Amino acid sequence: MDKKINVFFDNQTVKSIANKLRNAGCIYAEDETQLLILEAQSLEDLLKKVQMRLAGLPLEYIIGWAHFCDLRIVVEQEVFVPRQRTEFLVHQAKTLACSGDIVVDLCCGSGAIGAALAADLGDIFLYCSDIDPIAVQCARRNITKFGGHVFEGDLYKALPQSIKGHINILVANVPYVPTESIELLPSEARLYEPNVALDGGDDGLNILRRVVDEASYWLSPGGHLLIETSEMQAPKTFEIFANAGLSTKVVRDVELDATVVIGVNPAFN
Repeated sequence: MDKKINVFFDNQTVKSIANKLRNAGCIYAEDETQLLILEAQSLEDLLKKVQMRLAGLPLEYIIGWAHFCDLRIVVEQEVFVPRQRTEFLVHQAKTLACSGDIVVDLCCGSGAIGAALAADLGDIFLYCSDIDPIAVQCARRNITKFGGHVFEGDLYKALPQSIKGHINILVANVPYVPTESIELLPSEARLYEPNVALDGGDDGLNILRRVVDEASYWLSPGGHLLIETSEMQAPKTFEIFANAGLSTKVVRDVELDATVVIGVNPAFN
């Protein structure tokens, strides 16, 4: 990186950019400056990228990727940006998965969760789906290199019937922001990320209920359903899982502020 800095611009320019980002409210101004420098093709290109960031465009859209579970996940504009806390969901799924498992990532967005699982587990059969065609296009760029399949459609309707009743690991980072809380989100999410990836309805659990309601039909006996939720929504989510007949537990990572509800399909339905 230092060599590239010397080629394109001096340290004063770098410090100036970092100061501008910091004054604009970027908490990790120095780190963002370094990433913008790494992706810039020239000084002119760098300054253009800086102006986009100062205007509020998410960094991941500007550089074209997000760091997630030690992977560089391609992220296109109008696609949900994978969050660091969702790495906890991936970790939980990895501890439950086995070689040869059928793994499904519903509401896959960029395909970050599925890609991370495939990269770590290797020999799995991976299926992903999303209702947003832009997300599906993006996910294919991240998933197909691992031999996974991405389908466009509404939750389970997008999946091939051949895997119904055979899914070992079903993960979903569904939209879980209550509709009235959308306006309280940081401007980067509220203004630039797709509403369909954020809005979970009146209590934030509308999509989650639909996923849980059909899960037992799609999971194999003993298969696992894992869904990210908020700490506040966890008790209600637990209740929804339990009412669907799943053996349920809640796990949490305080440092990441990440909460995952895990349900196990009965061995015999």
